[in-house]
Amino acid sequence: MSGTSRDQKPGVMRIEAGSHKGTKLAVPEGLDVRPTSDRARQAIFNVLIHRFGAVEGARVLDAFAGSGALGLEALSRGAEGLVAMELARPALDALKRNIAACHENARTLVFACNALEPPQAQPRHAPSSLVFLDPPYGQGLIARALVALDQAGWIAPGALVVAEMGIRDDVPAVEGFAIEDERRYGKARIVFFRRRIDKSH
Repeated sequence: MSGTSRDQKPGVMRIEAGSHKGTKLAVPEGLDVRPTSDRARQAIFNVLIHRFGAVEGARVLDAFAGSGALGLEALSRGAEGLVAMELARPALDALKRNIAACHENARTLVFACNALEPPQAQPRHAPSSLVFLDPPYGQGLIARALVALDQAGWIAPGALVVAEMGIRDDVPAVEGFAIEDERRYGKARIVFFRRRIDKSH
């Protein structure tokens, strides 16, 4: 399954805007790889910037990072720092190449881990105010990842979470998280969650 838009050559992705605009990104190969299209990525950032003001100065967590396109786009557009989590070796290799291509090694911390079993958050790099979740579709991983990452201390109170799922996937109800917005782009459904300040309400 491909995440490329019709006017985009398969396997070619670029940073859309900001300090790294136009930088080409390596895309890992494989049937399980489904990069967010440039068009959808641009639409997501339009919402993040113009509706939520959530990018400038943000601490970003890109879980199931893949190529790292979402997290690196955030850095390009003014985020403060990035933590990326990825387990698959081809994706991890592409992620590291893309971080180097953007000259963002100093502001990026990479964990070779499963976002469902994350390490405990490190005070220097967490908690994150902006979180991207883009797991494989149809496996109910959004809710599990939100709970695991939150319990490990990676998600700040009031943080915005951008979750991508299949158009047929059910939007999960997760304790402590409220749905702020929902958009559809092709076969993808993008849900914007807000981590409640007080999880008891």
